[in-house]
Amino acid sequence: MMRELAHKEQGEHGHISVLLAETLEFLAPRPGGRYLDGTLGLGGHSEAILELAGQGAELLGLDRDAQALERARTRLARFGQAAHLVQAPYSSFEAEMENLGWDLLDGAVLDLGISSLQVDLAERGFSFMAEGPLDMRMDPDSGAAPASQIVNKASCERLKEIIRDLGEEPMAGRIARAIVEARQDKEIETTLELAAIVARAYPAKWRRTARNHPATRTFQALRMAVNSELEELESFLSRITDRLRPGGRVVVISFHSLEDRLVKWAFREDARKCRCPRTQPFCDCGGQPRLKLLTKKPLAPSEQEMAANPRSRSAKLRAAERVGEAGQ
Repeated sequence: MMRELAHKEQGEHGHISVLLAETLEFLAPRPGGRYLDGTLGLGGHSEAILELAGQGAELLGLDRDAQALERARTRLARFGQAAHLVQAPYSSFEAEMENLGWDLLDGAVLDLGISSLQVDLAERGFSFMAEGPLDMRMDPDSGAAPASQIVNKASCERLKEIIRDLGEEPMAGRIARAIVEARQDKEIETTLELAAIVARAYPAKWRRTARNHPATRTFQALRMAVNSELEELESFLSRITDRLRPGGRVVVISFHSLEDRLVKWAFREDARKCRCPRTQPFCDCGGQPRLKLLTKKPLAPSEQEMAANPRSRSAKLRAAERVGEAGQ
């Protein structure tokens, strides 16, 4: 059934939500359940969850992107009042649950990848392959500063830190210096301007042998900084366990080693038998874990999925189940 839903989505919408069948297998949606899709996107995971769950199930879908939200609203309209869609960052999931009168969840999913809609619209500024403004905000109306502000105002050291830490870019120092030098003549305003600067900063040999465009990691780093993506994830992970019903499950699909590391550490911490501070010489917590790990190692897409959807190739899925009593 889960594989059938994945293939159905591909046929109807032209793409497959990353690791869809695996997500459904771990969430095991059921009638009457309450589910959270914190990164709604175009609604692929949400549609499959509601379809598989059946009668009485409800879903809260959150997304910062108004354009994606409207597309998802159309897609999920057939589920009526069962689909509660809100424009909000997923770190605010507790407030949105309370607005619905929900206390606990039967399942939650995050797909941390950038959506096709965002990449394919040049005016959003996410792509280094098309001319657009240096924006990169998931929600342009949020008041957050666009990428152009970081690129044109941040110090060389701060640029290097962002590109090195969030992009894991070995050429971070060269790229930061190239950006600072270029902006002395004029502000860097467009995606293609920045991409060209980054490409020139790369040694010629690296450009010739690189698998990806030289600007890939720099653009990723700026996007993550603009949208505070790691901070969002840390906030969510610190609170989601308390909001899962015993037996409820959480699935996170990441596309970046830093994201995957945060998920791994958070899940492992809540799966420890002893949750006392490691510096404490004795245990007084009762020795009960709060989560059971369902994936000892992260799952990656199949060769078939990566061939059908090249954007899925860096995806990693981790899942865990709530044990014990909620709130413990």
